[in-house]
Amino acid sequence: MAFELSSILKPGLIKVPLDGESKRAAIDELCDLVCTSSAVTDPDNFRKTVWEREGQRSTGIGEGLAIPHGKCPGVREITMSIGIPQAPLDFDAIDGEPVRMIVLLASPADRIADHIQALGRISKFMSDPTVRSRAYSADCGEDLYQLLAGLDTGARA
Repeated sequence: MAFELSSILKPGLIKVPLDGESKRAAIDELCDLVCTSSAVTDPDNFRKTVWEREGQRSTGIGEGLAIPHGKCPGVREITMSIGIPQAPLDFDAIDGEPVRMIVLLASPADRIADHIQALGRISKFMSDPTVRSRAYSADCGEDLYQLLAGLDTGARA
């Protein structure tokens, strides 16, 4: 069975719109959000890991999407937080375009395969221009949750 986003997606970890008006503020806001979940047991180490990874190369993957992420021992299970900024953010994305949605992925250090599958699943769904457009125009976290949670079902059909 393929990895399903709905297994790690939680409505309370989606924020539309984000308060942060810069790349740093938006990532920190999503880190704060994901660190409220029981999945993250060492918030400081997780934040440090995310920023070390971001320092290696921007996680702005293009088409308005960024997927900052971190794998570390302070995370018990794969989880994510998602946010849509009030206005597109400069993220040093590979295509030079501003970011319209940020998916922060948190994974245990020993779940590398699942981490890669989750990154791939997010990228696959967001490569669809219709899904992208609907996601970026979500009015609230609940709308975005319903859209993303329904993608796995559609992929199985």
